[in-house]
Amino acid sequence: MGISGSKRVRDSLSSSPEFDSACDSAYSHCLSLTQHAFPGVFPYQLNAASDHLHRELSTLRPHPLVLKWLPSPPTRVQVDSALRAVNHSRPTSDDPSLLGPAQFGEWAVELFSSAVVSNARKAVLCRVPIGIAGIAGIGAVTRSGKDLVGTAIGVYAIAVATSVYLSLSG
Repeated sequence: MGISGSKRVRDSLSSSPEFDSACDSAYSHCLSLTQHAFPGVFPYQLNAASDHLHRELSTLRPHPLVLKWLPSPPTRVQVDSALRAVNHSRPTSDDPSLLGPAQFGEWAVELFSSAVVSNARKAVLCRVPIGIAGIAGIGAVTRSGKDLVGTAIGVYAIAVATSVYLSLSG
C-alpha cells in the first residue's frame, strides 16, 4: 500500500496550512503566557499548547484528520512522549528546556500524528472483532460452509484495515 499510516499522517499534517497556522497561534499563545520573557516554550506549557492546538484544529481551522480521529485533545502521556521523541532527535542546544518555533512545530506534528494513528488503531481493533462476530453469527444461522465464512471474515478484515488506512491521508 505504499507508505505507512503514520508517514501518511505526518505528511498530511506537515503540508497543511491549517496545521501550520494553528501551530503558530499556539506558539504565540504560549509566548504571551510568559509575557515574551523567554525565547521559547517551556515543557510545562505543552499540555496547554496541545489543548490550544486541538481547539484550533477542530473548530477554528478544521483539519480533516483531527475532526475524524481526535474527538478530544491528546493525553498528557502522548504530550510527554512526543516531547521525548523530539528531544531525542535534535542536537543539544543552548537551553534544551526551551522549544523554539521549529522544535515546537516538530513536537506538534509528532504529537498529533501519533495521536491520530493511535486512535485509528483503536478503531480497527474495535471494528474488526465486531464484524467478525456478526459474520460468524450469520454463517452459523445460515449453516454456511466454514470456507465461505472464513473468506468473508478475511475480506471484511482487509476492507476495514484498508478503509482506515486510506482515511489517514487527510
